[in-house]
Amino acid sequence: KEQVRAGVAAARHQLRRGLRRYVVRSAILGLAAAIRINPMARPSRHGIRIDKDLRYGDATGAHSLDVFVPTQATGPLPVVFYVHGGGFSMLSKDTHWGMAMAFARRGYLVFNINYRLAPKSVFPAALEDVCAAFEWMVEHAPGYGGDLQRLVLAGESAGANLVTALTVATTFERAEPYAARVFATEVVPKAVVPACGILQVTDIERFWRRRPLPSWLRAMLTDVSSGYLGDVSVMPSAELELADPLRVLEGDDEPRRALPRFFVPVGTRDPLLDDSRRLARALGHRDIPCMVRYYEGEVHAFHAFVWREQARECWSEKFAFLDAVLAADV
Repeated sequence: KEQVRAGVAAARHQLRRGLRRYVVRSAILGLAAAIRINPMARPSRHGIRIDKDLRYGDATGAHSLDVFVPTQATGPLPVVFYVHGGGFSMLSKDTHWGMAMAFARRGYLVFNINYRLAPKSVFPAALEDVCAAFEWMVEHAPGYGGDLQRLVLAGESAGANLVTALTVATTFERAEPYAARVFATEVVPKAVVPACGILQVTDIERFWRRRPLPSWLRAMLTDVSSGYLGDVSVMPSAELELADPLRVLEGDDEPRRALPRFFVPVGTRDPLLDDSRRLARALGHRDIPCMVRYYEGEVHAFHAFVWREQARECWSEKFAFLDAVLAADV
């Protein structure tokens, strides 16, 4: 009987987990579709060419990226390397097409990437792919007219984790082979935009030790951690440092190269808010310029809802920050 009860409980857990993922994924797919069918979003209206489904790494289905090329720009182009979110387990470059388009319309050459997803592929698979795509971008960006001296790394939620870990790989000399190859490129971003990030994936219970969270939200965060790490009980360790790039930045190790400047947008009702606060403190202790912007009353990934006033304000402030940083470093 105990085995039967355990089997039923496990089946219910998997059903609830699948339902949560279905609801979130469906909502985001609907939003992405709405953005795509808007005539004003058509790339041709804005002089944007998209080279789709280019292969990097070992050229499997997950290892693909799109390049958004502003065709009417003159001179070298600033570059954005964009990494989508989705709890490490869902979504793609296609669901985040609108994010890439927003940067491209601003005149950036954008590399919008896919990577392997959990739980089929656990850490460090996603980060290995991000690093491999970065190497591909470093090799090919000049051929598209990209200026790697004006490079921005951007992503939200899980993507914020991955671009922060990638930033660590460009500036700290690490032992992980994939990070070492990134370090060997000698390319360092000028700015990083980790929006509403989950910047430490271990010890996920810290979020509700700090303040009460509803059970459905605790379950979703547990799914993110257990799916990415392969073990819900995993606690911080040296082997998992790059799953927790925030811990690296909070630590005592010094980077071999100067860390870039950060723009960190987050809503005050985002359950992941504390990780952005910790990131701001960690960078402040290192005397790294960081503009952390708290948007009152906004929820997780609010900046995707571009019809909302504070979402538009977030994009405006983000571009103003990047304009100033990239102009200052030319």
